[in-house]
Amino acid sequence: MEARVQWVSERVFLGESGSGHSVVMDGPPDHGGRNIGIRPMEMILLGVGGCSSFDVMDILQKGRHEVLDCIVEITAERVDSVPSVFSEIHLHFKIKGKQLKNSVVERAVKLSAEKYCSASIMLGKSVDISHDFEVINVE
Repeated sequence: MEARVQWVSERVFLGESGSGHSVVMDGPPDHGGRNIGIRPMEMILLGVGGCSSFDVMDILQKGRHEVLDCIVEITAERVDSVPSVFSEIHLHFKIKGKQLKNSVVERAVKLSAEKYCSASIMLGKSVDISHDFEVINVE
């Protein structure tokens, strides 16, 4: 994998992935930014949420479960010292579908957390990462 980050101005940076996608990153005004892009630490949370969601959906779809929506709400705490690393990250999955069983969703979330999600497994070596879920069945 490769990526590139280029300085644009002030605290604005353009991140470019090896797959050809771009994202603008910036900081808050009190740190010299203009607040026109996502914060780099927020990118880490999105990466963990995206990686975990990818796994959960892959597992559920391979099991031929009818999933209509998958949302993961991510909350995190950072330490009050420099560097201000994450101390805790929590992922709360909301899985909507038809005739979904709690045990099936629980298994998918657990497999992602313990076996497949490279991002959360890597970060889990230094951050307390927890997961939970809710199943929303519709007719």
